[in-house]
Amino acid sequence: MYAQDLHGHLIGRQGSRRDLNTPALVVDLDALERNIAAMAAFAKASGLTLRPHAKTHKSAAIARLQRAAGAVGVCCAKLGEAEALTDAGVDGILITSPVVGAPAVGRLAALAARAKGLMASVDSPAAVAALAATGVPMTLLVDIDPGIHRTGVATPDDALALARQIDAAPSLTYAGVQFYCGSQQHIEDFAARREAIIERTDYLKGIIALLTENGLKPSYISGGGTGTHRIDAELGVFNELQVGSYIFMDKQYADCDLAGDGAQAFETSLLVDARVISANHPMLVTVDAGFKAFATEAGPPPVFSGAPEGSQYRFMGDEHGALIPPKGVAPPALGEVVTFAAPHCDPTVNLYDAYHAVRGDTLAEIWAIEGRGRSA
Repeated sequence: MYAQDLHGHLIGRQGSRRDLNTPALVVDLDALERNIAAMAAFAKASGLTLRPHAKTHKSAAIARLQRAAGAVGVCCAKLGEAEALTDAGVDGILITSPVVGAPAVGRLAALAARAKGLMASVDSPAAVAALAATGVPMTLLVDIDPGIHRTGVATPDDALALARQIDAAPSLTYAGVQFYCGSQQHIEDFAARREAIIERTDYLKGIIALLTENGLKPSYISGGGTGTHRIDAELGVFNELQVGSYIFMDKQYADCDLAGDGAQAFETSLLVDARVISANHPMLVTVDAGFKAFATEAGPPPVFSGAPEGSQYRFMGDEHGALIPPKGVAPPALGEVVTFAAPHCDPTVNLYDAYHAVRGDTLAEIWAIEGRGRSA
């Protein structure tokens, strides 16, 4: 692993974070562990099981920390992520996107034959028929469209028909439903987010009632997310949460009032360390982190530390970014390290091969990102 070759010798040496080659994807271990413990405690107190979404971190090391804290497994958005984490020893995986097409169906059948506790979601009769035709035992959830029109069955009657089809197939096990309200997760105002989720949850309740009336009561009602986890628990319909970003708390979630009290229960733990590589102008310096260091669709990364308060980042190309301090304030000097938070954690992680897990200013561990780039 490239990161291990570059930085393995720094592990355990006090102050070694300063000597990382930059840009480096960094995880604050203390904050990460507190986030994992806080969500695990919340789920337990709410009587919910926890199956965190590994599309956020794509890492067996972090999945093992979540499992050790009480999670029953993890979710993976893509088949490739599930294969990578299974190969790294992670079990209890739920694949949350439909698996369609002969090559993918063959891979899923092979994975199901060796992956303990594997489940997958489906949203079409053709997909169910293809999976049944493999003859490999598989456990399936009916994916329900919450109104995004991305994936999921479109109507309650479609949900019932699909559940019946799964239940009738000898090799398949109908286990329940999946319902993920992705577009509601980032509504910043708590009251507006709660109102939106109540309306969607009422729709889900109707589908659950229809399934139950027809002898297909779902064992798993899986969904929810970091943005709605408190509301989901309050409403009492889900029995399993698919929260993901709580471990890192990127800018998109940090901007949200998650609990309705203005406080944050989770800390920013995912960071990118960059270095000032050019300082030839008095009102800005250039750092070595550009489009290749951050996902860009959520805007520029917030400055976390290492620069004067009020400093702003501006993208300057693939490898470079400008750091602009407030007027009249000197920017960091050449060679200084500046730390940024991620604008959007999932795709930012996907740009790197490894995490540099630190405690304070010391590199403690280097973790592979096994699911990185596994988009198929």
